[in-house]
Amino acid sequence: MSGYQLHLTQEENVVLGAGAVRRLIESGSGDAALLYLCLARRGASEPEKLRAELRWSEAKFAAAERTLCSLGLVSAPAAAPSARPDPRSEARPDTPRGAEAAPPPAPETAIPDYTRDDVMDRLESDKSFSSLLVEVERKLGKLSDPSLKKLLGLYDYLGLPAEVIYLLVSYCAERKAEQFGAEKPPTMREIEKVGYEWARRELFSITAADAYIQSERKRRVQFPAYMEALRLGGRAPVPSEERYLGAWVEMGFPPETVAVAYDKTILNCGEFKWPYCNGILKRWHEAGLHMPDEVRAENSARANPPKKGGSRNAWMKDYD
Repeated sequence: MSGYQLHLTQEENVVLGAGAVRRLIESGSGDAALLYLCLARRGASEPEKLRAELRWSEAKFAAAERTLCSLGLVSAPAAAPSARPDPRSEARPDTPRGAEAAPPPAPETAIPDYTRDDVMDRLESDKSFSSLLVEVERKLGKLSDPSLKKLLGLYDYLGLPAEVIYLLVSYCAERKAEQFGAEKPPTMREIEKVGYEWARRELFSITAADAYIQSERKRRVQFPAYMEALRLGGRAPVPSEERYLGAWVEMGFPPETVAVAYDKTILNCGEFKWPYCNGILKRWHEAGLHMPDEVRAENSARANPPKKGGSRNAWMKDYD
């Protein structure tokens, strides 16, 4: 069989550098390659005009654009200010005070309604995605149709590269094993939620994702001491508890100070309540009080205000 012949005139040719072609091929992303060709042909065109020419959704265009940026082939234009916040960056109402913004809303409220045909088409046309599925199923077992759609959402809608998604799956499996043992792997719904957080943090490269994982590991190694201070030792914290603990670590509270806040919570509530304890620590943080001696001195000053006048019975003068 003879080789392909390009049916183009010289005027229609678009010249690509060998380095760019190599990166596009290695990425395995047909959408990124098509967008790059469109950019090479049109030059520095406006994103909306390019998207209209390609007849793509905003999500598909954004995913291809992020892939090109991660490959170092383009620099995305600055985003125009918008009155409507990105739904993928809105904080949830249950975010602990003093904690970082929580992951975006539940994925099913924003993720496209992929069909099985969408998944099959992508598996046939995108080598990178099909290879990712093989590795993910090797780690988690056979994925159901809903789980396949969630995997495609991470890849296509959120724009996480295949190698980052595999790192995400491995990270979630490690976390789940710490809490419940290796025999219980994470679900794709659990992985999807963490994937939304990674997208919000713009962890679109192996380097950025690995740095985040290492930082999280250093922070989590401190959690057992805090759980002990809260009389909850002997078990790993669940994700919602980790958000509180992580916030307290970042605010600079040692476990000993958290133990003081625990005592105060029990005294006032009769039982331990995470939000109440967090409110105490938040107030201390805002006052610049972080060490046990500092908060005890503040508590003592509040409990024993200065007496009016110079004598023990000076307060009686107020009623003369």
